[in-house]
Amino acid sequence: MKITLMSILVSLTTAASFVATYFFSLTVNYGDQYLALVSVVMLDGFFGIIAGAKREGFQTRKAIKVLRTLITWIIFLTTLLIIEKGFPATAWLSETILLPFIIFQVMSALKNASNAGFIKAEILNRILEKFDKHKDQL
Repeated sequence: MKITLMSILVSLTTAASFVATYFFSLTVNYGDQYLALVSVVMLDGFFGIIAGAKREGFQTRKAIKVLRTLITWIIFLTTLLIIEKGFPATAWLSETILLPFIIFQVMSALKNASNAGFIKAEILNRILEKFDKHKDQL
């Protein structure tokens, strides 16, 4: 049996198309979760960069840290969604792991917005006090 270069290329293209289609489908089906994750990381990063620039000047390595965090958590979300899809009994996994991360990112965004001067410190303290009251009830 003779294997030609063309048959190898067709096989590789088919495999790459399958993988790309799978991840595209996963992203479309769970687009809300991806968008929530990207939004909260970018919100925190936006205010963090502004606050950092006011405090110590703009630093590229700290701005790139936002992208590293984003890519890391997208990989986590993708892995968790694949596990949930493969094992339906684990449908709770992504919420359990990502929800605390999202809550802490929102709190960090609020603190960074306050440090950047977008939110007054008194308002931030009231918001954080209300959160502290509710966390004891959980």
